[in-house]
Amino acid sequence: MVDEYAVKNQFNGTVLVQNNHKIIYHKSFGVAERSFNSKVTNETKYQVCSITKTFTAVLILQLVEKGKINLNSKIRDYLTDYKGRGGDKVNIRQLLNHTSGMKNTDTVKDANFLKHGIGFYHFPYPLKDIVNKFCSNDLINEPGTKFDYNNGEYMILGRILEVIYEKSFEEILNKEILVPLGMHNSGLLSHYKLIKGLATPYYKDKSLDHLIPNIPIYVEDFSAAGAMYSTTSDLIKFNNALFDFKLLKKETLDELLTPGLDDYGYSVWIRGAEKYKRMERYGRIAGANAVWFHYLNKDLSIIILSNTNLTDLGDYAFRIGKTIL
Repeated sequence: MVDEYAVKNQFNGTVLVQNNHKIIYHKSFGVAERSFNSKVTNETKYQVCSITKTFTAVLILQLVEKGKINLNSKIRDYLTDYKGRGGDKVNIRQLLNHTSGMKNTDTVKDANFLKHGIGFYHFPYPLKDIVNKFCSNDLINEPGTKFDYNNGEYMILGRILEVIYEKSFEEILNKEILVPLGMHNSGLLSHYKLIKGLATPYYKDKSLDHLIPNIPIYVEDFSAAGAMYSTTSDLIKFNNALFDFKLLKKETLDELLTPGLDDYGYSVWIRGAEKYKRMERYGRIAGANAVWFHYLNKDLSIIILSNTNLTDLGDYAFRIGKTIL
């Protein structure tokens, strides 16, 4: 079924399926770099985009467990120089579940992607400047009342981590998660790094009859909201550590997985009836695409990473889960 779906839906990437802590399927399809026709392998690295948010959420909740962050505290309790109107109104919990009420950091729609680019991501900025310049917007909704998916909220969370740890987000991510878990093929992307084995993302919209490489951006600007790269083998290590309570206590993980507005917890959606109840986490930046499902009552995990936007990865993961269950 997985192979047939890949062919029928032009899938290009890697699929990993783990059932009862045993990998039962791990296979790659297609091309990593089209200029040289280099094949994708199970070791290929991909941009995982907003899967980064779950790493950020875990880092925040680890500090909650240590008593260094209170989820009800406000942005300015940690970022004393924060200029936005939400500084004294928006709390950490509302950043985690996208209910801050702040005007969205990202205003560019897919339809304008090729014509107008994607906002400030075409210029390099340190995270502190991104928060000050682009994540200090006015409030357009009362905090806690409306779900609005906003990268800026996780950029603020990343900056809070930097202030508390007195280290860069990259250093924190490495020290607290990637190195302890042996995720040696994961990290933060940068325009100034050459990452061996990283797949080039390719994008297609309705105005094109062919794929093109992603337009040039400084992907590191996504930072704590979406700048990571990884492999399927590394992400399943994170999956297992998270759900085996090695990164967070059970009660803390339960809070992360408690759905609020739009069925969203902290960085993840919780969907499905009891048998199919699952955590869903998506990532997408133009041609770079990723999906991570974990079925909460069946110990089934599905990770799909791709370097094109040709395939609906959510549908793919759902069909795999339904076939198994």
